[in-house]
Order: sequence, then structure tokens, then C-alpha cells
Amino acid sequence: MKLDKFILLLLLMIVLGYFLPEIGTYLPLDSISTYGIAGIFFFYGLKLSPSQLKVGLSNWKLHLLVQTTTFLLFPILVLLLYPWMKTEEYFPYWTALFYLAALPSTVSSSVVMVSIAKGNVPGAIFNASISGLIGMIATPLWMALFLSGSHGDMAFGTIFLKLFLQVLFPVLLGLGLHRYGKMWAEKYKNALRRFDKGIILMIVYNSFRRSFSEGLFQDIPWSTLLSLGGTVIILFFLVMGISKWFSQRLGFSLSDQITAQFCGSKKSLVHGTVFSNVLFTGMPYAGLYLVPIMLYHAFQLFYVSLLAEKYGQKNSGKEVSSPTKP
Repeated sequence: MKLDKFILLLLLMIVLGYFLPEIGTYLPLDSISTYGIAGIFFFYGLKLSPSQLKVGLSNWKLHLLVQTTTFLLFPILVLLLYPWMKTEEYFPYWTALFYLAALPSTVSSSVVMVSIAKGNVPGAIFNASISGLIGMIATPLWMALFLSGSHGDMAFGTIFLKLFLQVLFPVLLGLGLHRYGKMWAEKYKNALRRFDKGIILMIVYNSFRRSFSEGLFQDIPWSTLLSLGGTVIILFFLVMGISKWFSQRLGFSLSDQITAQFCGSKKSLVHGTVFSNVLFTGMPYAGLYLVPIMLYHAFQLFYVSLLAEKYGQKNSGKEVSSPTKP
């Protein structure tokens, strides 16, 4: 397994935020992030195929399980920790975990891993795509339950307006222009992927440089960060196990079981980073909210890559591609 270069670049942004925070004072990072986010989701909509989404609706049992896992099971599991972490000392860490739990699934990595594992690729494409759209509403609604009480100055009407202008409207605009721009988006997909990652890296640097400047991480012991990482990994395996159990009980084909596990257990670093730029603007814990999703992203890439290879070798030559009938 090669160490993912993007993970290394994320770590580099954190290091730069610590040692060279003054770089951000010479660049219009807030404006670049705002317009960059809109660009990411415009190109996301441009690459979405309305016809594929329409066809994908037929396998509703698989989609229901994946979206329920993503937006209900994840938050409920983290909510179980709330009674022990609602104190002033631990609440910021719990909120960061809950933010991870409320995020949508990934798009590209889910589809790639399902393909390697010989799962239901059309089902993965549909669920990864629709998850991002649902997350534009579900994620801020989940976060509003707790952040509105702890941050009285948060105006969620303003936040939803920002999400609409920076996320939903660009997606809808791109989706409307899909028939005209799909060939261009396919031709320059590698450049668009680099653009996405560049904006994410910039947002991560900006969040952490502010957090370091405000002394956020000075009082956080390493034991707490390690506990946070351990909790993230336990959460991952819990969701993987539960989604596998339900997919088997529902009589899914092997290909749909793979898709349910891989898509349901993933969380999107792209959405986590860009949503944080809207939801947590001006908050003292902005950098902390990104820690669980970065840890989760790194671990899910590592473990699911190994699992996908294992499934792919095991299922080589088998007929696993037929989806579950609705």
C-alpha cells in the first residue's frame, strides 16, 4: 500500500498553518474558498448524469439502507456518547465527532472501491451522488440541534442561504448544463480533481492557521487526540458491521452487500471541509471540527482499499454484478 499523497499534503497544510500562519494574511483565502467551493459543486453537478440517477432509483432497498446508515445510524451511534461528553471540557470533541457522523458519503472513492471489490457500481454511483445532495440539508439540520444552543450568535437562516448559494445552486446549475458540458468535464476530469483537492487544502490550511493562532490545540493533550482517533476507528467498524448484517438479513445479492458496506461506511472529506467553511466561520473550534473527518478519511482509504482488493480476489470469476430486485 502506498501512502496517499493527498493525506501527506493535508498534513503539510497543518504544519504550514502552525509554522507559517502569516502566509494567510497575504492571500484572500476567504474569497478563494468561497468561490472555490461554488466551483467544486458546479463541476460536481456538471458530471452528474440525470439519466443515471433516474435509472438508479429502481434499486430502492439498497439506496434506503445506504442513506439510512449515512444520515441516521452514524448520528445515533455518536449520540449514545453524548451523556458522557456533554460537559464543557468534552463537548467540543463530541461535537467534532458528531459533525463527522452527520456528513454525507464520498463520491469518487466509494465508486472506485466498489468497482475493485466487484460490487454494484451503478448502485454506488447513485448512492454516492444522492448522498451529497441530501447532505446539503441533513448535515446543517443535525448540527443545528447542538450548535444553536452552544453558539447563540449562529444564524442558521444565513447558513442555509450560504449553503444554497455556494453548494446547492452551483450543483443545480451544473446539472442543468450536464448535456452541454459532460464531454468537457470528462476530458478534464483529472484537472478538475486537482482543483477540488487544491481548494480543500487551502481551506484546511486556513482553518488550522486560525486555530493555532488562537491557541486552540495548546491545551489539548495527546491522549485526548489518540482517544478521538480510536473512537473514529471503532465507529467505522461498528457501521461496517451493522450495514453488512442488515444487507444480509434483507437478502441482498453479494454485489449489493458490498455496495451497502462501502457506501454506507464512507464519509466525505470534500463535504466535511467545504461545509465547515460555511457552518463554523468565526468559531474558535473550526480546526478541531476537521480532525475526526481527516482521521476517518485516512483510515477508510487504507482499510477499504485492503478490503476491496480482498473482495475482488475472492469474487473473481463469480457473478456478483446483478443488483437486488426491488
